[in-house]
Amino acid sequence: MMERRQYRFYGRVQGVGFRYRAQYTASRLGLTGWVMNEYDGSVLLEAQGEPEALERLVHDLRTSSRWIMIENFTCRECPVDPEERSFRVRGGYDY
Repeated sequence: MMERRQYRFYGRVQGVGFRYRAQYTASRLGLTGWVMNEYDGSVLLEAQGEPEALERLVHDLRTSSRWIMIENFTCRECPVDPEERSFRVRGGYDY
């Protein structure tokens, strides 16, 4: 069963390698989607795959780096994109 979720992460999540850590972790977990910085200092991420892998993604992002400090995040479900084949870092805002 595939799910797609959109997350918005707040805290020390820009300028600390968050997007590249997310890409590495999502790819390792077999997830597809994208991640990008936002102007307000948050990071927006959409990922799809097995629900357990999506849960593991958030866990790993919270614990995999001493530089990343997720203070809060939101999550909502989105429609699955059956054409998506990889996880990528999108342009978006960057310091």
